[in-house]
Amino acid sequence: NEEIPRVPIICTGNDFSTLYAPLIRDGRMEKYYWNPTREDRVGVCMGIFNEDKLSRSQVEQLVDGFPGQSIDFFGALRARVYDDKVREFVAQIGHENLNKRLVNSREGKVKFEKPDMSLDILMAYGKALVGEQDNVKRVQLADAYMAGAELAGSTGSSVPENYTG
Repeated sequence: NEEIPRVPIICTGNDFSTLYAPLIRDGRMEKYYWNPTREDRVGVCMGIFNEDKLSRSQVEQLVDGFPGQSIDFFGALRARVYDDKVREFVAQIGHENLNKRLVNSREGKVKFEKPDMSLDILMAYGKALVGEQDNVKRVQLADAYMAGAELAGSTGSSVPENYTG
């Protein structure tokens, strides 16, 4: 019998719960979790906002302003500023003219001015994103509550089923 050597496989990801269960079973895989420190978070965000010329002090204020957020929050924050530029463009030319402006346009490529990524603007967008996150949590809680409301009875009513009143 020829022995099959063990081969290390390195995976990175955010959610391993979707992997094939026998692969992640205890004893099959060593799991290392990275819990970034404040300094790690500032360093990564310096890279995210590098093109935007934010100072280290501004990035630190941004990271400290949203201490419970994951690092991808800051990438989403930056993307949201650009998304609004695209929304402005669409609003200016109108949905009905979008195809004409983007496909084989005589006006050439669409060019956007670089958006202002000041600390104040990023903090405002960050607060808006946190508000959206809170709203999603509230909706999920409401859904969970409504799913539990079915214990009222098979008819969905809290009135006793034999009540004729």
